[in-house]
Amino acid sequence: MARSQEFDTTSAIAAALDVFWARGYEGTSLTDLETATGLSRSSLYNSFTNKRGVFDAAVQMYLEHVIRPRLRSLTDNPTPHSVDNYLASLANAIATMTADSPRRGCLLLNATAGLGAHDDAVAAVIRGYRQELSDAIERGLQAQFPTATSETIEDRTRILLSCTVSALVLARVDTTQAIATLESARRLNSEWQR
Repeated sequence: MARSQEFDTTSAIAAALDVFWARGYEGTSLTDLETATGLSRSSLYNSFTNKRGVFDAAVQMYLEHVIRPRLRSLTDNPTPHSVDNYLASLANAIATMTADSPRRGCLLLNATAGLGAHDDAVAAVIRGYRQELSDAIERGLQAQFPTATSETIEDRTRILLSCTVSALVLARVDTTQAIATLESARRLNSEWQR
């Protein structure tokens, strides 16, 4: 007879998420996960199969609780100010992170930098995240520039997507430059209004 689970799965995943965010996938050991979650290796294996299962659960939590709520301003009834508001909120989030916070930068970009190149499942998650971010920015730009051609919207989406991803990578090592990148993106977006 299988033993019943005697821990809060959500809390365990949240603790693991912070470890992956701080150390990346390859830099995180099972011992790190045991320490962070307070669970034994056997409990982790019984609940998540392996380290990759814990990571996959952490990624899903990250998408549901961090990424998608932030993108809602772009996807749910966007206004002409949604893109600027999104970029400003992202810059503010980076600015308010403490230097020792494990949640600096983007979990997916931080944790999968080396892994995505040789793991098809992780590469698919990263492509999906990139597409979700791109689609959200595009919706915001369509609300801001309703008469722009699809080619113009696509070009501007690529530019702002590149700035956003660059800022998220920079946030890990240089928050000043990450914020400056987002402010440049905001100025560029404002200039497109003219």
